[in-house]
Amino acid sequence: MPTDLDTLAREQLSKVLRDHPDPGSLDPHEDLVQTYGITSLNKVLFLTSLCKAAEVGLDTFTEDDLAHMRTLGNVVDALRPHAALASPKG
Repeated sequence: MPTDLDTLAREQLSKVLRDHPDPGSLDPHEDLVQTYGITSLNKVLFLTSLCKAAEVGLDTFTEDDLAHMRTLGNVVDALRPHAALASPKG
């Protein structure tokens, strides 16, 4: 299991995307819907699997929190304060 939240998030997102792109190719600044075509169901699956892997309760977040998670970077930033995983510094 990856120890860094950024890597873990990329891997979990890649799993729910239709073409399963290389996790390293996913840009944290790109819009999940516009760029990657993520559906509402896939966003739920992605967030559920990521929260489970990062040991963060999905119930930590409100509906508004989830709505503001528009990019991979937004997701990682929202989870980071709650995650038990080590995150790179700098």
